[in-house]
Amino acid sequence: MTQPGRLSGLLTAVLADKSLREALGAVEQPRLELEGPPAGRPLLVAALATERPVLAITATGREADELAAIAKDLLGPDAVELFPSWETLPHERLSPRADTVGRRLEVLRRLAHPEEHPAGGIKVIVATIRSLIQPMAPQLGELAPVHLEIGAEHDFLQLVERLAELAYVRVDMVEKRGEFAVRGGILDVFPPTSEHPGPGGVLGATR
Repeated sequence: MTQPGRLSGLLTAVLADKSLREALGAVEQPRLELEGPPAGRPLLVAALATERPVLAITATGREADELAAIAKDLLGPDAVELFPSWETLPHERLSPRADTVGRRLEVLRRLAHPEEHPAGGIKVIVATIRSLIQPMAPQLGELAPVHLEIGAEHDFLQLVERLAELAYVRVDMVEKRGEFAVRGGILDVFPPTSEHPGPGGVLGATR
């Protein structure tokens, strides 16, 4: 179930506005240009999302971050996802950060399998132009994540092999996102979408 946003009452109030209702009624047109203050964009996006899924495209990453933050306040934190762009350019011999890759995979997985998420499907995806034109391999949404639960049993060697298949880097000591370490019969993992190592960040699995 989607948790309501802190500004959900504001969204309910503006949905009755005549101009907004007219804009919502015209969205089926092949091309529709609307003029208004930038502050009205999140309200329009959130209003559209009450009736259908919305892909909101921005010019810059800063605009995407701001739009996603306000949309979450209007619709709820689980209703909006930010689809980040790589920090690298195509000609650069560098890999994007592990958290960026993990976040993109997380969004694609939720799009392909909304039933796996407690809140269900996504109402709004916010992305920059850059993030949408960057190439993606097909069927990334079908890449099954690794789920570790307290008290659950896992085949130790298969789990290590699965992490390697998912491009986790094996190290002696986990320090960065996307790394795992084997210390005797203990497996430490730092998921790429976790904020910090430690409880909830580094997961331990034993033989």
